[in-house]
Amino acid sequence: MAREVVVETRNLTKTYRDFWGRQKKVALRALNLEIYQGEVFGLLGPNGSGKTTSIKLLLGLLFPTEGEAMVFGQPAADVKKNERIGYLPEESYLYRFLNAEETLDFYGRLFNMTPEVREKRAQELIEMVGLKRDRKRILKEYSKGMRQRIGLAQALINDPDLVILDEPTSGLDPLGARWMKNLILSLKKRQKTVLMCSHRLEDVQDVCDRIAILNEGELQALGEVSTLLQDINRLELRASGVQINETLRRELEEVLRRHGGEVDSIGHPTTTLEDYFLKIVEESKARPGRRYLPEIPGAGAPPTPPANLPQDAIREKQ
Repeated sequence: MAREVVVETRNLTKTYRDFWGRQKKVALRALNLEIYQGEVFGLLGPNGSGKTTSIKLLLGLLFPTEGEAMVFGQPAADVKKNERIGYLPEESYLYRFLNAEETLDFYGRLFNMTPEVREKRAQELIEMVGLKRDRKRILKEYSKGMRQRIGLAQALINDPDLVILDEPTSGLDPLGARWMKNLILSLKKRQKTVLMCSHRLEDVQDVCDRIAILNEGELQALGEVSTLLQDINRLELRASGVQINETLRRELEEVLRRHGGEVDSIGHPTTTLEDYFLKIVEESKARPGRRYLPEIPGAGAPPTPPANLPQDAIREKQ
């Protein structure tokens, strides 16, 4: 059964220009993406790669130079769709002289929630983010980690269907980071869609189903984390119920069966997301113009290049 597409971009391009209208920087070039309901999607890239621009385009805070962005089947410029979105920016610009309860009450009013619903949601979220003891303290007195927690609470005040998180574990200690990741996974269990950006690649590897890597505004890699991190040049064998010895090493599966062992899994071992990320960025620098082109449903296959063209050049031409 086809999965519901929550976020879709087609040839999404954003060019910044100077006062005279001259091209200053191409922040995003021809981005094609689909994000499905109930998945945790990671958007990765070095500083200046186009991540923040992509988020602002999806929220309708910027308008594309070319292409289009759709959220819940509506144009991203339609602000009505933002009623179903929760957004946690990297730096939460919250009112410093309000306490946690007043902050959530304020954001609840923006969604026209009734006083009873605002009160109920605020108390639930304060409990969920672990700020019950500090709910009466003004945010000016909060640590960065505490501000991150109340920022997440305000992003969830409207019970959104799409949650956009920019550096969600920033400022959190290891226990807080684990708590944040568990919360993201709990949102996934509730069929919420999560789009997250993070420089902590181990966090992305822990919670994301699929990732996209941007560099210099161009899509360099896209796919499932488990698939992208496979090292296809090596094979890994795991077994249980038997002690390793030289005979087992030579005979592999047959010897395992003779010794009463059982193969648990055979597959390709994975590298780390950090190593894969650095590899993709270095390759994109070494081959300017190289770009990952996902298949567009209904668009047909790209034209077949000449047979004598090298594989790297084929990919660049496409």
